[in-house]
Amino acid sequence: MASEQRRRPGARLSELPANEVEELVVKLAKEGVPPSRIGIIMRDQHAVPSVEGATGKGLQQILDAHGLKPEIPEDLMNKIRKAVPLYGHLARNPKDFGTKRALEVVEAEIQKLAKYYKRKGSLASDWRYNRERAAILVRA
Repeated sequence: MASEQRRRPGARLSELPANEVEELVVKLAKEGVPPSRIGIIMRDQHAVPSVEGATGKGLQQILDAHGLKPEIPEDLMNKIRKAVPLYGHLARNPKDFGTKRALEVVEAEIQKLAKYYKRKGSLASDWRYNRERAAILVRA
């Protein structure tokens, strides 16, 4: 009985056909759902534990093929969203050295991620991070 429950190597992980999984991913992306949430929705609501296991292509590859890949990668955008409130706080409280240090750490992480994504090709090679543009980007 235990051997029946084990998966064979290469066995499909989902009951949905690959094209249906891909259509669901595209539909969710068009609705504005971020890639990390798409994976969770596919797992929890559609019983697809792995988009890559079900389709043979990763989530980012599917989004890129349909022209829905975000301009700025999601994790980088989340770091930028984390930094913007810190700017405002420091403008009101210039002697808050704990927040100043936290902002330095977040900006270092932003620079590190930007360098990685430029090298990988997911971010334009001339992309630069600056505080003013970040605040505008987060509001939009």
